[in-house]
Amino acid sequence: MDETCVSEHQWFVMRDLKRPNAKLPAYKELAEAGFRVFTPLITKVVEYAGKRKRVEVPFVQDLLFVFSEKETLDKVVARTDTLQYRFVKGAAYCSPMVVSVRDMERFIAAVSLTKTPQFYSPDEISPNMFGATVRVICEGPLNGFEGVLLKVKGSGKKKLIVKLPGLLAAAVEVGRTDYVELIG
Repeated sequence: MDETCVSEHQWFVMRDLKRPNAKLPAYKELAEAGFRVFTPLITKVVEYAGKRKRVEVPFVQDLLFVFSEKETLDKVVARTDTLQYRFVKGAAYCSPMVVSVRDMERFIAAVSLTKTPQFYSPDEISPNMFGATVRVICEGPLNGFEGVLLKVKGSGKKKLIVKLPGLLAAAVEVGRTDYVELIG
């Protein structure tokens, strides 16, 4: 996490307290209002009126990231009872959590390149999931990414673990194995 000047655009970590079945969750509402918003989405099969349907839902129901200036976001939070900042534990009173722009942009880029990224909460990640430390070398957006490969028995596909420290991790598919260089 990154603590920087509050008068510039930052990626704020937010909570949406609306019910999971709300028609207009905060990530959609803020996007419609012109904010840049990211929330990790997964596909689930749900049943509506006896029919099964695939829908995209947030991986963590109350987690979203908003790119904004704090003063602008404060006004929205003040008038929206179901939207809150997540605060840094052990920091000064009411210090909102922020993710560095570099880390967030890297995470969004990696996740958007994979059709079905696998998301993990911090407590789901264990050391036995980690494979080799690598650098991705290719002509494309993943070029230069460094990280740890996800160790999955029997999988022919290489997946790189991309983290937002303390918040979330995602396993994203890397192309062919000749695009991966061992670094550790």
